Amino acid sequence: MAQFHRTKIDDDFYPHLTKGARLVGEPGIPALLQLDNVSIPRDLIPFDKARTTTSSAQRRAYVHFYMHDRRFSKIITDTDKYIPLLQQFDGVITPDPTILDGQAPCLQQTNTYFNRAVGFYLQRHGIPVIPNVRWGDKATYSFCFLGVPEGGIVSVGTHGCMKSNRDQESFYNGLTEMIRRLAPTDVLVHGKMPKKVFGDFEGATCFHRYASWFERTHAGRDEGDGAWV
Repeated sequence: MAQFHRTKIDDDFYPHLTKGARLVGEPGIPALLQLDNVSIPRDLIPFDKARTTTSSAQRRAYVHFYMHDRRFSKIITDTDKYIPLLQQFDGVITPDPTILDGQAPCLQQTNTYFNRAVGFYLQRHGIPVIPNVRWGDKATYSFCFLGVPEGGIVSVGTHGCMKSNRDQESFYNGLTEMIRRLAPTDVLVHGKMPKKVFGDFEGATCFHRYASWFERTHAGRDEGDGAWV
């Protein structure tokens, strides 16, 4: 008899990640637990750098996934493998699967689902988790904020999202809606903070900017060249 090989479809897209989670909204997005054990990060470190660091000082940081999806796909498909690693750091920012304008809504919702599902699973293993919030066009507002506790700390990434006036307008609109709906006490910003986009929100919340890995390693170069951090 031929051996049967399991696939994503056979495994129902990793349902163990959300066992015990409260599912919210029409798409059934997993709700994160309250963020009682988190703090403002001393620093952020990319997932692929966290996997190779041996420095205890560098581990006093939150691990983030602001990079090309293929470079962090394993955190979704093989989450348990990385829990011992992530437990060595101060905490984790939830994954940042891409949400594109014009993308099929079912795919946008799936990427939001995995953002929260991995975060919930890590919380269940005692890891401090700060939700990354990612949106697309206005049609995504009906689900992209689901599952994020109100009145807490959230994180956003701007790298690659500020290339054109249209990009900046889209980010501004989403940021406006996020602050209105979630009323975060603090917003972590991974990447640059152009005043054109963020200036109107001074006093609405407390922003904390962290230079992207690209900024740190390519001083003087323009982020608009398409490189990923």
